[in-house]
Amino acid sequence: MSISKAGLQADLTEAIRGRDQVTAATLRMALTAITTEEAAGEQHALTEEQVQQVLAKEAKKRREAAAAYEHAGRPELAATELAELAVLEGYLPAQLDDAAIAALVDEAIAATGATGMAQMGQVMKAVTAKVAGRAEGGRVAALVRAKLSG
Repeated sequence: MSISKAGLQADLTEAIRGRDQVTAATLRMALTAITTEEAAGEQHALTEEQVQQVLAKEAKKRREAAAAYEHAGRPELAATELAELAVLEGYLPAQLDDAAIAALVDEAIAATGATGMAQMGQVMKAVTAKVAGRAEGGRVAALVRAKLSG
C-alpha cells in the first residue's frame, strides 16, 4: 500500500466533500504532522516509508490517549480517539498478532544464537528489520524479553 502526502490530501478533499468530519479532522492532523516532519528534517519531501512512520506515530498517540481517557473515566473522549485511530489504521499495514511476532522472535533468536538478555539488542535489531512498522516496538521488546529471560 503506497501512502503519499498527495494521496492523503486527495482523501481529505473527498472527506470534506462527503461531510465526514472525523476523517477530515484526522487527515488534517496527519497532514500537519507530515508537514512538521518535513520542515524539521533536512529533506523537504518525505518518502512513502517516512510518511508511514509519521502515521504510525500518530496512531500510537491515539491508542495511548484512548487508554488514558478510559482510565480517567472519559469514554466519550476515548471514543473520539478510537475513531481517529480507525481512520489512521486504514492507511497503515495490518498489525501483526502476538503469535506472528513470537515466530519472528524465535527465528531471530535462532539466527543470532542468543542465549540470554545480554544479546537482546542483537535479537531486537533482527526482529525490528522484519517487523517494519507492522508492530509497535514495545510489544516486540516484551516478547523478546520474555523469550530470552524464560
